[in-house]
Formats: sequence, C-alpha cells, structure tokens
Amino acid sequence: MRRRRAKKRKIPPDMVYGSELVSKFINSLMWDGKKYLAEKIFYNALKLVESKTKKDGLSIFLKAIDNVKPEVEVRPRRVGGATYQVPIEVRPDRQISLAIRWIIHSAREKKGRPMSEKLAEELVLAAEGKGGACKKKEDTHKMAEANRAFAHFKW
Repeated sequence: MRRRRAKKRKIPPDMVYGSELVSKFINSLMWDGKKYLAEKIFYNALKLVESKTKKDGLSIFLKAIDNVKPEVEVRPRRVGGATYQVPIEVRPDRQISLAIRWIIHSAREKKGRPMSEKLAEELVLAAEGKGGACKKKEDTHKMAEANRAFAHFKW
C-alpha cells in the first residue's frame, strides 16, 4: 500500500520581481546549491534581453515560458505485452516545469559564451516562438499527434 501523497512545497517569491515563477526558474538554473550565482546569471540575462529587445525583460521571460509550455505529451502504457505511446494532456504545474527545463537545457547546449548571454538569447528566441526549447515543444506535440490512434488506451 502507498503512503500519503507528498505535499506541495510553497516556494518563496524572488527578491527583485516578487514572482514565484522566477524563483522556480532560478532554482532550476542553480547547480551545487550556488543560488547567488544562479540569481546573478538570471538577472544579467534579463538585462541583456531588455537591451536587445527594448522591452521589459520579465514580460519577455513570461512570454517565453508561455510559448514553450506543452499541451500534450506521450506516456508509455503497457497493454497486453505491447507498449504504446499514449498521448495525454499535461498538468499545468508540469507544463511550467517542462518549459523551464527545456529553456535551460537548450541554453546550456550552446557553447563558448557566458551562461547569461546564452540564456538571454534562448529567452528571446522562445518569446518569438523559435529556438531549441520551442522545437522540443513542437516535437512533443508531433509525437502526440502521430500516436493519437492510441488515445483510447488512456485511463
């Protein structure tokens, strides 16, 4: 028998923007518990975004997250000895965490520049609907569309 479901932890909002989403992003960006460094990278990236686009950095960040959030994904289901990729709607909290993860991953894949520059570039591209993170979302949606025939296996 399973135990109780884990309680959702409340993340305190960040100091500059007072946003929980920014706080989550910084926590995902952090390596080895070095939060100060993660904050520095993130806020520098937003400054670079502002200087590139001449728009508010936070609004570009929110638009980027919104553009990368996936609506559907595929999950494997075993039915009668065969494994099917079944398309399933993504919960809102998972949508945000996937979007954050994909943006950070595609920024880290770029080589040869400081992380704040790579992150700024990825945020601008994601806000425009381009870049590695948006491609990942499109690939996920294509996969779900291709496996729509197995939607009746979802339960």
